Amino acid sequence: MEYGTPDGPVAQHAVAGRIPLAVVVIDAAGLVSHWSTGARKLFGYAKEEAVGSPAGDLLPVAGAIPEEHANYGEYDGLGPDLETSLDGRISYPAAGRARLSVPGGEDHRVDVLWWAYPLVGPGPERLLVLAADACRLADDDREPGQVERIAPGFALHTDFPGADELAGRLPEILPSMSVGESSRIVAQILELGYPVLEFSKHDRVPVTPDWGVPRRAERKARRLRAQQAAADGATPRPAASDEDEDLEYAAVREHLEFLNEVSGRIGSSLDLSQTIIEVSRAVVPRFTDVAGTYLREQVVAGEGFPEGPPDETTLWHRVAVEHTDEPGRWDDVVPVGESMPFPSHTPFFQCMTTGDPVLVPRITEEMGNAIASQFEKRDIRPLINHRSMLVVPLKARNVVLGFMILLRHQERSVFNDMDRVTGAELAARAGLVLDNARMYTYQESVADTLQDSMLPHIEPRMTGCDIATRYLPGTLLGRVGGDWFDSVKLPGSRTALVVGDVMGHGLNSAAMMGQLRTAVQTMAALDLPPAQLLRNLDDLAQRLGEHYLATCLYAVYDPIASELHLANAGHIPPVLVRADDGRSELLDLPTGAPIGVGGVPFEAVTVRVAPGDRLLMCTDGLVEVRGEDIGVGLATLTESAAHPAASMDDACDTIIRALAVTFADAGRGGRKDDVALLMARLNGVADEDVASWRLALDPSEVSRARELVRDQLPAWSRDDLTETAELLVSELVTNAVRHSRGGRVELRLVRSGATLICEVEDDDHTLPTLLSAGPGDEFGRGLRIVSVLAKEWGTSRTASGKTVWFELGPPRGK
Repeated sequence: MEYGTPDGPVAQHAVAGRIPLAVVVIDAAGLVSHWSTGARKLFGYAKEEAVGSPAGDLLPVAGAIPEEHANYGEYDGLGPDLETSLDGRISYPAAGRARLSVPGGEDHRVDVLWWAYPLVGPGPERLLVLAADACRLADDDREPGQVERIAPGFALHTDFPGADELAGRLPEILPSMSVGESSRIVAQILELGYPVLEFSKHDRVPVTPDWGVPRRAERKARRLRAQQAAADGATPRPAASDEDEDLEYAAVREHLEFLNEVSGRIGSSLDLSQTIIEVSRAVVPRFTDVAGTYLREQVVAGEGFPEGPPDETTLWHRVAVEHTDEPGRWDDVVPVGESMPFPSHTPFFQCMTTGDPVLVPRITEEMGNAIASQFEKRDIRPLINHRSMLVVPLKARNVVLGFMILLRHQERSVFNDMDRVTGAELAARAGLVLDNARMYTYQESVADTLQDSMLPHIEPRMTGCDIATRYLPGTLLGRVGGDWFDSVKLPGSRTALVVGDVMGHGLNSAAMMGQLRTAVQTMAALDLPPAQLLRNLDDLAQRLGEHYLATCLYAVYDPIASELHLANAGHIPPVLVRADDGRSELLDLPTGAPIGVGGVPFEAVTVRVAPGDRLLMCTDGLVEVRGEDIGVGLATLTESAAHPAASMDDACDTIIRALAVTFADAGRGGRKDDVALLMARLNGVADEDVASWRLALDPSEVSRARELVRDQLPAWSRDDLTETAELLVSELVTNAVRHSRGGRVELRLVRSGATLICEVEDDDHTLPTLLSAGPGDEFGRGLRIVSVLAKEWGTSRTASGKTVWFELGPPRGK
């Protein structure tokens, strides 16, 4: 759309011809979504070429303003350059002068004045660019020195006419948009400031529909008209003095610089608490003397986005109070951490329900009393009465997350309309930064909850071994990872120990980790040999998808035989610390391929251990950092694992600290990957704590089994378990004798601290199942009794048959 000059004598001296105004709208991806007729005339690209193209390609900055246009006044640094606005590095309105390349040859350049408005709201538009040809403002007939300079700027709340015209006419040049969308854009322009041209140090002329571009002569004409009106006896309209215009210009410039400075000071961290402190300190003391920040409790608690509009019951959490008063003056009356609602008669309620700033030039006695009524016995009136107050909402996605209460001392000038606009823009930027921090805090909380839910809660004491674990989330690549550890109770008083690492990070890796961990638990409960378990796990990963890759180390500890059976699938080797001499070593295991590769055999090895030995299993995040040989980490791991420690937990912490110091000393920084660490002290089971017998396939052996239990438990000082143990052993031996195929039946009792473990083994491979026995059924009640009276019980197949076991703890109350 072209903007013409006004009618009348002044127009003859203003600008010859018409001034096209280019209008360009850019979306969040940096692509042009609207290209006006004026843009086509100014830049040379047709609408069909421009829409959908990157804005930076259509508006390439070609260099400094050429010498031949120097008499129009060079751009003197108002705002950042055009590229900074186009690539989204700033979030506030900016203006400038640029020289752009246009189609038509290598030497084709155009000198433009531009204004850039970041847009917020539900629509896809993110930037509005207005541009005018600076060369068209030149007039070969004008007298030398008529124009000292031409530079663009913004006018906020001036007495320039035409704001209503801008609101009415801008939708005409945005025909591809709905009325609502174009009105939203216009509203933001009028709120942030509409474009003006600056001619010399004193003339600032608004650029709006149907306006011309007057120069120094226009100001002279205004004065002549005023003098003529006075001569005719009419009351002339007061004209703004040069000094007033200079003051207004300086005020606008100062406010824009302040917003620019604040934008650079906030948002340096995604930590919600740190962000709140940054926002509060950014405005005190330059903009205000007191800044109190309130957030909805859901935001502070990290419970996600608040639902529904706030009301009189909504609790607001005071998260920061920054002030220039003497230290401690505000602490007792308005302590940080307090939560409170606000009634409808307060300006705070008005701000949080309308989402608009509320300006109170001076807090009256009446308003001070109304506000003070919320603070019970604490008298806040001396702190607020007669001060100027501005309440600004902290919003994100059209939802009020909180608000800031800004107060100025009586000696300072009161907040005005320009301060209201500045405060609203400040709050808008702070709201976005706080929302980013809120979302990060919420997602971090969700990630921690997800990770905690997927990691097992391992019993610190298993039969014949003590276990300690550590999990450390990643510090850079995401708090949710694919590292895990686990332990599984096996028949024969054995324990399976597992450490695995899914390749990658994030929710996908965590989900895959959960599937693999569940599969390992299931197959371990079936008592599969280590190599066979990894083989089955690899087949499962193949079925789940080609992108499922993980490493896994699986070990089975037999405390009675004092043996470790281990198999490895591409994982880093474990460390074994010998109890007799304190020597530590990396166990030499067949490495194997990672889970998910497919078609690769796995091998198991057996390692003899002694009571007191310690086994350390971990993921590579503990020993490997970018730029450092993994051998350095493994050497430090082996050395630190041998250090004596007061407890298993202390030993784990010592290892983690040692690795952190090693990498810090090497200048490699901290770890970035998540870490899973499992340490097991292999205590073994003494010979005197194990009793076993072979039973004949004769029903009379059931009574013998009861007698053996009755004799053994008093010798172990476990008379309190005798009656229950006799009953359950009788049920298991009865089933074994009935279903055995003619081979052997073995009964074994194991004492492990205060726990008694009983195992019955036979040569039948059919696993018993829990049945629902009716009143007239002869069979099916044995396992039901075991499941009710035993602390734990289970079944598993063995190479020669099956094992049924149960575990008894101390009776209740003991």
